[in-house]
Amino acid sequence: MKFEKVRPAKASSAVAQQVLQAIKSGVFPVGSRLPPEAELAQLMGVSRPTVREALAALAAVGVIEARPGIGNFVANPTDSIVREALVLLENEASCLEIMEARGLLEPPVAAAAAVKRTPEDLKRLEDIFHRLVKLAHREGFERYFDTDKEFHLALVAAAGNDLLASALIPLINTMDQHLYREFTRKYYFRDEQGISSVAELHGRILEAVEAGDSKLAARTMRDHWARMWRLVQDGDGQPEHILFCTDGG
Repeated sequence: MKFEKVRPAKASSAVAQQVLQAIKSGVFPVGSRLPPEAELAQLMGVSRPTVREALAALAAVGVIEARPGIGNFVANPTDSIVREALVLLENEASCLEIMEARGLLEPPVAAAAAVKRTPEDLKRLEDIFHRLVKLAHREGFERYFDTDKEFHLALVAAAGNDLLASALIPLINTMDQHLYREFTRKYYFRDEQGISSVAELHGRILEAVEAGDSKLAARTMRDHWARMWRLVQDGDGQPEHILFCTDGG
């Protein structure tokens, strides 16, 4: 099967469609391994994170099975499940755009929280963080993810800015989307160490807010999102379209 260059409005949907077409045509039968993500990205002229978003949707509905350290294998490409994967990609926000938007907006929110937080805000953030640490293992992923979302919403509340809240709360609520959760589970929380490292970053953000250090709070939040980008890229460097800075400036 010859793959075509992809230039759609939402590239991950077109990537998923081409992969599904290859599966349905028999190029990749049930049980077979798909080409590596880097190879698919090159063949279709898209970034590796775009391929990963497409594969996360296919994994979320069971079309493919991701085997850590081995690859992605065709599992159950029935017509109804294939349609479900495409609906997921089309109807839910792009994981990459969510990451980009939050990386731009959350550092100044953390800075504002460091200045405006009340004793009640700090108590709430501390309580959430302690729960986050206890859940920082693979078996606790779903509860950890919910608590992670709660932490970020509490930071928005501590910032005390209704306009920022109106922009950020819908973005943070996308953490409830099926695709975003699968994408995060697959590429950000790949092992125990990854989950613990993310929890530790939240602790550093909390320390900066407690200290009233707005610059440190913003820089640490940027570090949080820069780390996610690096993991999505597998450590191969910053993605082409990253807009938020990571040097604390």
